[in-house]
Amino acid sequence: MQKAEESFRRYVGDRLVGLTRVAYLLTGDVHQADDLVQATLERVASRWERIERHGDPDPYVRRVLYSQHVSAWRRHRGRDVPVAEPPEPPGAGGDDHSGRVVLSVAVAQALSRLSRRQRAVLVLRYFEDQTEARTAEILGLSVGTVKSHARAALARLREVAPELATAGEGS
Repeated sequence: MQKAEESFRRYVGDRLVGLTRVAYLLTGDVHQADDLVQATLERVASRWERIERHGDPDPYVRRVLYSQHVSAWRRHRGRDVPVAEPPEPPGAGGDDHSGRVVLSVAVAQALSRLSRRQRAVLVLRYFEDQTEARTAEILGLSVGTVKSHARAALARLREVAPELATAGEGS
């Protein structure tokens, strides 16, 4: 038991920043991201020895993270509050670091206007660079559903944040 506990502590130490970053992309809120990571780690801690026995724990932990996120959405459906209009277009801050900050804020605000499931699909596909099949497996969806969520999410992003379409150009 001591060995599993040490292994879990080491895993958390190594992966906490990455898990929190993904959780933030999913939730759009630092505190909700921390809560999501906490709930995920609580869930896997009690099963850690078994999880580790099957090899690399990352895929399982990430699946729990995404499942916890979607489950929270189901529990709190309709409680999301719309955000204010996005800030001035990305790149308006000049060549310094502020342009990237403005872009980050614009992306976070645009993602917050998607459903949790759409956001999860986009984060897995484009931030974590997962295939459609792997995304479907992690979220427990069919590949067709992943494709339709991605298509709808990208269309919604084009609608709510058209300035993001040209944000990477000229860098």
